[in-house]
Amino acid sequence: MRRSDICIAEIAECFRGESDILCNPIGISPIIGGRLAKATFAPDVVMTDAVSVLATNTLPIGDQDAPRVIESYAPYRTIFDIVWSGRRHVMMGATQIDQYGNQNIAAIGDFQKPKAQLLGLRGAPGNLINHRTSYWVPNHTKRSFVSKVDVVSGPGYDRMSEIGEPSNRYHDLHRVVSNLGVFDFETPDRQMRLRSIHPGVEIDEVVENTDFEIVIPDNLELSRVPSEAELEIIKIIDPTELRYSEVQDV
Repeated sequence: MRRSDICIAEIAECFRGESDILCNPIGISPIIGGRLAKATFAPDVVMTDAVSVLATNTLPIGDQDAPRVIESYAPYRTIFDIVWSGRRHVMMGATQIDQYGNQNIAAIGDFQKPKAQLLGLRGAPGNLINHRTSYWVPNHTKRSFVSKVDVVSGPGYDRMSEIGEPSNRYHDLHRVVSNLGVFDFETPDRQMRLRSIHPGVEIDEVVENTDFEIVIPDNLELSRVPSEAELEIIKIIDPTELRYSEVQDV
């Protein structure tokens, strides 16, 4: 079993139990995982095709000419109505993330004179304040899991607690999936917790690659391994094996 396939299964798990929600995974592995969830245990999520169509069938990633069974359309003009109602779950990337879930995809270094310019703030602030958000980090190191992000693109629990109700009523950091494990913020002070560890990964490896003290529960579980049926669906979604370019087997 390859590590990337385990990551895909755990990304899919992020959407378990959701219905009538716009599932909006961004990036190679998140799209594969989201479509896997839709094709198996979460058929009632509304799945974007990454452009403007809400499709019910299982689509190969990157194939804009694939036949679509269309539920509805979600053109750009309607997205904000969905976003502001809290009925969206987006999975984004995170170049940096800290123990409270503050995320950075804007720049590395001083914002006034950064060492590296990244994507920019993009839609991260609006996502975090308006609806559920999860993150995918394919390379878990001290450079990505940091004690303090250089720029806050998406605010974490510490910053949102300062805003208070009702402005933060939809703020919901659900999961962080990395190539080492799955994380949540289900702790009294909303600090990041190791939820499960991928098979073949040691706890010390997670600790050594995290630049803050992470909460480790006594009943730590192994991440879920996809079934043979799920692996066949993953092959349909990702026939050119793009997922293996994101996570290297060790």
